[in-house]
Amino acid sequence: MRNFRDWISRQRYTVLVNTWKREDLLKKSVAHYASCKGVDAFRVVWSEPEPPSDELHLSLLETIARRHRRGSRAPELHFDVNLEDNLNNRFKPITGLNTDAVFSVDDDVLVSCDTMELAFNVWLSARDSMVGFVPRMHWLQSKGQTPTYRYGGWWSVWWTGSYSMVLSKIAFFHSKYLELYTYQMPQSIRSYVANERNCEDIAMSFLVANVTKAPPIWVKGRVVEIGSSGISSLTGHSHRRSRCLNHFVTLFEGMPLVPSSVKAVNSKREWFW
Repeated sequence: MRNFRDWISRQRYTVLVNTWKREDLLKKSVAHYASCKGVDAFRVVWSEPEPPSDELHLSLLETIARRHRRGSRAPELHFDVNLEDNLNNRFKPITGLNTDAVFSVDDDVLVSCDTMELAFNVWLSARDSMVGFVPRMHWLQSKGQTPTYRYGGWWSVWWTGSYSMVLSKIAFFHSKYLELYTYQMPQSIRSYVANERNCEDIAMSFLVANVTKAPPIWVKGRVVEIGSSGISSLTGHSHRRSRCLNHFVTLFEGMPLVPSSVKAVNSKREWFW
């Protein structure tokens, strides 16, 4: 039995779904990812005043997971209920986790199962790295005595071919980072994230880069957003993200993010090498 559990911990992954008052999107997310190879379990991060209803948990989502499963065993499904609405909740340690790999995803983001399998295999080759589909970049804005940085969005990555972060809205990382984020990363960073209601993904990128001293890995794949626009569409979003970068640099006593131009692709589907 222990050998089987060890195999699961190495060869399967847990889908960590962050949701907020969007049951229809949550159902679509579970239906889609339940059909992907390698999914061991779903852990739904629930941060609402009212706990999920038994009907949603037992009747709907578990039935959906069984109906769309790939293989003889349906993925387990658990809710991790938080009474407080806090962005740090998505990175709380998980009791009873069977896998080393965690696939962190928002309830309104889908990527194909084939691309998921490619990304998971990439992660297996670099288990301490973050492996994801949404790259972002930091730029040195001014050197001076205290360097300042600017946050670069997708167009910045597209134009330069460089990135230093992959967003945790859809990324693989090792489960150990949940413990490190919650218990070893400076409390001041988690407080900043909670107060600003932003930048938990940048904080996780800082944490992983600080541990690995290496860049994340960007996997090429089409990401489909099935919900309405989030905070990234709000006016001043890039400015707030730049402010997060500079605040975290001060707290980490340096810039840990490492730029990269490496992209993982499926060679069977690329016309040009």
